[in-house]
Amino acid sequence: MLNIGCLFGVGLLSGLAIAESGPTAAQQADWEQRLARAAELQQQGAEGRAAAEKQLEEQTTACYKKFLVNRCRDNAHSDYVEANKVARRIQNEGKAIERQVKKEQLSARDAQALAEMPEREAELKAREAETTAARNAALAEEEATRAAKARKAEEGAKRKAEEAERLQKKQADHDAHVAQQMEKANAKAATGAPAKP
Repeated sequence: MLNIGCLFGVGLLSGLAIAESGPTAAQQADWEQRLARAAELQQQGAEGRAAAEKQLEEQTTACYKKFLVNRCRDNAHSDYVEANKVARRIQNEGKAIERQVKKEQLSARDAQALAEMPEREAELKAREAETTAARNAALAEEEATRAAKARKAEEGAKRKAEEAERLQKKQADHDAHVAQQMEKANAKAATGAPAKP
């Protein structure tokens, strides 16, 4: 239990150091070492509990061959409880170390995220400004394209109107010329042709 208390104290101090700066390589190595130790302790505890159960089975089976069966079984169960308690304590110590490391890692991540928050917010604002500028540029470009299309359509309509007017004038000139020719022909025919009896 003293080991666990010391580990918690070390964990708290290292947690405070991490809050000021991100986790260092030494801190990462310490975490990895402590996690490996925690896994080892948990493994030892699990093996100890499995061994205690196996021993209980063997002793219980052997008790049936003895004269005082119940006393033998009670002694076997007492041995099992004691061995299981020791193994569970070892396993729990490993779990406590693992929880402490996870807690320190979480507080380090939180502290680092908090330290990076202003930078992330500035990045977000810069991205928003870029997006707004790009959107405004796209809208301006779209508006310019629409204006150019409208201008071209207007110029095209004006050209068509001028072309139609030119064709109409040409047709009117042609019709006037044809009418004049017809008039001349009619006048010539009226003056030049003698009346036949």
